[in-house]
This record gives sequence, C-alpha cells and structure tokens, in this order.
Amino acid sequence: MKHSIIVIPEAEQDILSAFSWYEEKRTGLGHDFLLNLEAGLEVIVRDPYIFPVEYKQTRKHLIKRFPYIIVYVIDKNHVIVLAVLHGRRNPDLVENRI
Repeated sequence: MKHSIIVIPEAEQDILSAFSWYEEKRTGLGHDFLLNLEAGLEVIVRDPYIFPVEYKQTRKHLIKRFPYIIVYVIDKNHVIVLAVLHGRRNPDLVENRI
C-alpha cells in the first residue's frame, strides 16, 4: 500500500530555506536540491519502513548529493515529514516538532 506524504509547515520552511540558500550560491542549484529531495521522498513513500527507527519513532533518509536529511514518522497510511535539516544541524531541533 502506498503511503501519502504530509509535510508539516516547519519542514516546508526548512525546504524553502535550503532552496534559497542553494539558489544564492548558484542559480539552478536550488532546483537540483528540490529534485533530489523529491527523489528521496519517493523512496520513502515506496517503502517507509526501509529506514530504521530512531528517537521517538522518527526515521531518517539522507538526500543524495546534498548533506540534508529527511526526518519523518509513519502514522497509519501517512508519512509525516517533520524536518528537512542539514546533517550538521543539532538533531534536538526535531524534538520540538514531534
């Protein structure tokens, strides 16, 4: 069964911030980030249980080519994206979103 994706507003802001940062560095790089993010979300939707459970039932997927992770939880038929964070950011930021 295919899961639907729900991206919480805070995660949407994470994505927008990363997109803007990459676009400032080089035109088009932000769009490359979004394409790789979308590919990562497709992997998660296909099999959300592929990544191990971590803190408070969260799971993480590393986005290809970019040092960002997608942090998500599974709730019935939904994948809820809690954050899209740079790999070096403090993981405690996600605690407030759980």
